[in-house]
Amino acid sequence: MRIVVAAVGRLKKGPEIELSERYAKRAAQTGRQLSLRDIEIIEIKESRADDTGKRKLEESIALANVIPQRAAVVLLDAHGENLDSASLAAQLAKWRRDDRPAVVFMIGGADGLSPSLRDKAELRLAFGAATWPHQLVRIMLLEQLYRATTILAGHPYHRA
Repeated sequence: MRIVVAAVGRLKKGPEIELSERYAKRAAQTGRQLSLRDIEIIEIKESRADDTGKRKLEESIALANVIPQRAAVVLLDAHGENLDSASLAAQLAKWRRDDRPAVVFMIGGADGLSPSLRDKAELRLAFGAATWPHQLVRIMLLEQLYRATTILAGHPYHRA
């Protein structure tokens, strides 16, 4: 099963991208023994449209174009579910058992995503009630994916 993180915007060189790459690499290494492929990060260019609605639509279309057929779609959403790490790991394991070809985690732009893309999500995932910068959301997601793979592999990284 592929794991794809599709995000509007780019991480600039510096500690954020280094941390992002570190967790993606760790998750991929641990995930191989679980039949999970490398973590693929796809960065979508931010729309430059003047109108908020048009920006959301353009970014949502670009994100929708990277969703493989039969993939599970997870939307990072401040109003989504607050899953603990073990529950996220269990959900990944379920999608793997269901022979899903991919799980796509989507991080929208500053204006959010269009309702049509939000409707495609099987899961809306939140990291608490606080508003987080998109760069930190990506890092937190990658850390949680690493943690989920360690839980599934029985690795001692996760201690709850």
